Amino acid sequence: MANLKTSENGERKPRVIAAIPCFNEERFIGSVVLKTKRYVDKVLVIDDGSADASAEVAKDAGATVYRHECNKGYGAAIRTALQKGKEQKADILVVIDGDGQHDPKDIPRLVKPILDDGVDVVVGSRFLGGSQKVPFYRRLGQRALTAVTNLGSGHKLSDSQSGFRAYSAEALKVLNLSESGMSVSSEIQFAISKSGLKVTEVPISVSYIDKAKRNPLGHGMSILSRVLVLISLRQPLVLFGVPGIMLLSGGLALGVRVLDIYSKTNQVATGSAFGAVLLLLTGVLALFAALMLQSMKELLRREWEQLEKKEIPLYGNQEGEADSESK
Repeated sequence: MANLKTSENGERKPRVIAAIPCFNEERFIGSVVLKTKRYVDKVLVIDDGSADASAEVAKDAGATVYRHECNKGYGAAIRTALQKGKEQKADILVVIDGDGQHDPKDIPRLVKPILDDGVDVVVGSRFLGGSQKVPFYRRLGQRALTAVTNLGSGHKLSDSQSGFRAYSAEALKVLNLSESGMSVSSEIQFAISKSGLKVTEVPISVSYIDKAKRNPLGHGMSILSRVLVLISLRQPLVLFGVPGIMLLSGGLALGVRVLDIYSKTNQVATGSAFGAVLLLLTGVLALFAALMLQSMKELLRREWEQLEKKEIPLYGNQEGEADSESK
């Protein structure tokens, strides 16, 4: 595809901006910025409180740098990236990692569905195309997180944790995120499903230059716990209701077996009886939790709608005091 900076037939070309979340990436951020500039109109770097020279290197490479005064987390950097893209009136915002994992040559591939098909969010998937050599432990963890996210959001993707994405101007308007950590990728999928945005995936190439910065198991469990919290807040009937019904069914089945044994032998199968009671109680508690959380969700939704009707600002500028622009 031709360079995105060119326009045809004198028509106004879409304003494509790239945003790069960055934390202690002075080794790679300069080259990522330089390569990315070839495919977009402007590059923003969201420096999430780096202790090294990441911000200075990015600025020297030609990026506009926004800094968090302290490390607030990947999700906070993504929220700032989306906010700055909206403020700068991007027609398309491309988010790409600053560690050299992604190839900026794939940017036109991510932008194309938005330009040609009216898609709102394009996710770069490491698992489409079948040629990626993703380390086994990464692939296993990502598959697990994707499966849970797909189940909870009701929206199926092959790579829910991808950090290489493109957003339309409409998506920038409606996406309202709150997660500060790596679980923000899953939260975006929940938000996409709720907002009715049109999403698609395209294959991308990845390169794992260094070993993982975090312990893979601990990192994965941390994200999984937050994804489960997201599901409990957005889909409590799925997280608690379905298991509750299954537990109740198992308890009833076991109880019927206990009664059957008693009718034939006149003896109580103590172990089975205890198991039946335990399953029934756990199932009732799970269903109770599901109904309570669903009720709270409905009440909060109604309150939110009332506040929106009154046009009361719910939040201030959360990033305003933490972000500063380096010019």
